[in-house]
Amino acid sequence: MKISIIAAVGENLELGKNNTLIWSLPNDLKYFKKVTSGKMVVMGKNTFKSLPKVLPNRKNVVLTFPDDTEDLGEEVEIYHSIPEFLEKYKDYQDEIFIIGGASIYKQFLDLASTLYLTEVKDTCKDASVYFPKFDKSLYNKEFVLANSDNGINYEHVIYRRK
Repeated sequence: MKISIIAAVGENLELGKNNTLIWSLPNDLKYFKKVTSGKMVVMGKNTFKSLPKVLPNRKNVVLTFPDDTEDLGEEVEIYHSIPEFLEKYKDYQDEIFIIGGASIYKQFLDLASTLYLTEVKDTCKDASVYFPKFDKSLYNKEFVLANSDNGINYEHVIYRRK
């Protein structure tokens, strides 16, 4: 099983505010779509509910609490614990992308071999959720692309665990 994380983070690891993205970065969304297309995407229920619809051309998996019985539709696989999910996919050969939110990132960080981060050259002082701090010395950093949307500069980088 190859677990990867993909996220857009600010200079202080900001992720979002009030269950929405902080920055409007259309080219970053295109990058996200390109990288995750045809793959499994795993997310928490709040992240799933923040999406306009099920992400097309991807296997959508939602992790939620054990007592949550809400039906999210037949296009979504639901797991009530990370161990349950990991057991089901222990022999899975393709890359699995963790796409948020903050608590899901935190729980998967030590299991992920690759972090696809969009490093936004900006801050948000009233962010409500943050990407977990991680030791960058444990990774090799690969620069992919510099970009700009709506006057906001950012870089796509990949951190690969050493």
